[in-house]
Amino acid sequence: MGSLSEGENLLKPTWVHGPVIVGAGPSGLAVAACLEKSGIPSIVLEKTNCISSLWQQRTYDRLNLHLPKQFCELPLMGFPKDFPKYPSKRQFIKYMESYATEFSIKPKFEQSVRSAEFDSACGLWRIRTQDVEYMSRWLIVATGENAQPVIPEITGIEKFHGPVLHTRVYKSGADFSQQKVLVVGCGNSGMEVSLDLCGHNANPHMVARNTVHILPREMFGISTFRIAMALLKWFPLRLVDRFLLLVAHFTLGNTDRFGLRRPKTGPIELKNTTGKTPVLDVGALAKIKSGKIKVMEGVKEITRRGAKFVDGQEKEFDSIILATGYKSNVPSWLKGTDFFTPQGMPKTPFPDGWKGENGLYSVGFTMRGLLGASLDAMKIAEDIGLQWKKTSKDTHNLNSTHLVLCTNSHRRS
Repeated sequence: MGSLSEGENLLKPTWVHGPVIVGAGPSGLAVAACLEKSGIPSIVLEKTNCISSLWQQRTYDRLNLHLPKQFCELPLMGFPKDFPKYPSKRQFIKYMESYATEFSIKPKFEQSVRSAEFDSACGLWRIRTQDVEYMSRWLIVATGENAQPVIPEITGIEKFHGPVLHTRVYKSGADFSQQKVLVVGCGNSGMEVSLDLCGHNANPHMVARNTVHILPREMFGISTFRIAMALLKWFPLRLVDRFLLLVAHFTLGNTDRFGLRRPKTGPIELKNTTGKTPVLDVGALAKIKSGKIKVMEGVKEITRRGAKFVDGQEKEFDSIILATGYKSNVPSWLKGTDFFTPQGMPKTPFPDGWKGENGLYSVGFTMRGLLGASLDAMKIAEDIGLQWKKTSKDTHNLNSTHLVLCTNSHRRS
């Protein structure tokens, strides 16, 4: 065990009967539901004051699911039949709340995990929040790939006269009406924020520093994702990628002409190897073609009144929005294990990255969205269920000798 601060040493250990799940987003809820269905109690720790905080607190108003609802369902409970094909932000949150109620999931809110480490002396995980230390045989990391915003270092950005905000706090283009806005990032968020700005009479300039795949959200009236999943059952991945790009070229045209260069690697292969998601167009490309959204090359420098670009252009802006995505925060609190990379992703790729050593599990790190999280949640519940059945009811409870051992180990750390 590493050295602990005086405050952490004073925390009274609390024995948890079942697994401790860190994170009350869709992934954490999914595994909690699967465990509950198997008769295994768990505790869900959430640093904010609500479930699915990314959706409730850090998404823009116009957001809808980019994939059809059947690909975004959590285990054991589907979306209501009257929900549209692509549910809105509010509908998705309602589904999450109903899901938590259905499976009696009651997270412990405002419990920010400061550290989690396996104590080999007593064979338990110690999960420390700001005021409690939880002890359990199992730790399930469900904080996901999007735990904290990525804030890029851009020369001169501190000089800018206007507001600079990440999309986590962006709500609506209504706040930017008549403004000239620089949107840094051309992924799904950058595209959709730019589209939203257009709808509120703003003048967005979107920075496309890197290559990006843009696909129509639907092909022949069917979800592009659904077509891809069906084709992958019968054809090699690269052949499916070539098909998708061929259809995209005929329906969307050559995106290179508008400053949106495609990567050399196909969209599905790129997603599987790097996690970079293709943009599913919901209307932004038409605005780009019409000139309502202007695509800019990389930013060289931010000035007090605007930005200088790598192609030599210089423009003035009223606001800057960083559509630069999110990253995992696991390395900041999970200690003493090499299960995760320095970037906070499981070292073992999908589909085998859900289980580590000493009762450590991960869910929501597959780079395959809610579908991947659901698969991992079911595997985790099944695996813990087998251990649960092998362990007698008496040994589920920490006996007094074991508790003394763990407490003494805690004090000596």
